[in-house]
Amino acid sequence: MAKEFGQRGEGLIVPQGPSADMATRSDEALAALAAREVSDGPAFNELLARMKQPVWRVCYRLLGNEDDARDAAQEVFLKMFTCRAQFAQQSKYSTWVHGIALRTCLHLRRGRGRRQQRIVTAEPHTMETQATASGAPAQQTGMQLDLRAMLEALDEEDRAMLILKYAEEYRFEDLAELFGISLSACKMRVSRAREKLKQLYPDVMLDA
Repeated sequence: MAKEFGQRGEGLIVPQGPSADMATRSDEALAALAAREVSDGPAFNELLARMKQPVWRVCYRLLGNEDDARDAAQEVFLKMFTCRAQFAQQSKYSTWVHGIALRTCLHLRRGRGRRQQRIVTAEPHTMETQATASGAPAQQTGMQLDLRAMLEALDEEDRAMLILKYAEEYRFEDLAELFGISLSACKMRVSRAREKLKQLYPDVMLDA
């Protein structure tokens, strides 16, 4: 299995030219094969290649700097391997992996406090953000810097939920599954988090 995940996700060593058989299988089919592999075989390595960039991007969004995102992503990949037999095929494999990434990032933020957090936030009026292909944010100034501080006023899970909803464009259904709540509860939670920001920062527009 790959040992290192480098800056901007570029240092992860993944197999080149996966076999046609593995490349054409679904994530869920590969996960079933990977669960039966004694070590990191072709099925797991194909999953690793597919998940590398999405995991890196989510970790960067939630943690906001490359060093922390690199550490978190490497931990996620390790958990993908050590917990590969625990995937129960009851959801999409990507959702299961993103759940690991979410919990890992929340744990890191809580453990490290809020030191030097550089949050990837959104455009001022849409709560959306532009990103480079690597998942790092475009240069941000002015109101965007204010939005970074605004999100810090929320608790960790609400902050993460808004980032995933508006920066990563997760569907409410996906968020509900990730956070283990009902769809209606998820929509209400997002609405309440947005309302809290509006109350704290009445002069800033947060259009959907």
